[in-house]
Amino acid sequence: MSEEYNKALYRRLFEEAINQGSLETVDELVAPNYVNYNFPASTPGADGFKQVIGMFRTAFPNIRVDVEQVFAEGDTVIGRGAFVGSHQGPFQGIPPTGKQVKVPYIDIWRIEGGKFVENWVQMDLLGLMQQLGVVPPPPSIPAGQEPVP
Repeated sequence: MSEEYNKALYRRLFEEAINQGSLETVDELVAPNYVNYNFPASTPGADGFKQVIGMFRTAFPNIRVDVEQVFAEGDTVIGRGAFVGSHQGPFQGIPPTGKQVKVPYIDIWRIEGGKFVENWVQMDLLGLMQQLGVVPPPPSIPAGQEPVP
């Protein structure tokens, strides 16, 4: 598959599966041996990916992923963007806060035979916890007391 095709697959996965909630797209684009190394599910493959999507959609029912950049080389696609949503359901033991969040991410996907097989994702979970109010924000530094390089 071409790099442009792989980038289009990435955008399609996020737009259709996450933003529109199309689980059929997950079945079509995620391989049976798919593994997410940072948000592991109890089941591999499309069902595991659906579990992760379900966790986020339960907590943030109006979740939307805004893909800002996509890069591809060979069978690897790297994306950067943010997810936004309102915290309306439990998330990792945190009861709903009703707060609107915006969480930046960078992820790496490997594609084999036109299907996603591996995924590594780094998102600003500390920032998310601060936006939800469960972790205090860092203290501000008063003007004139900034560290000197």
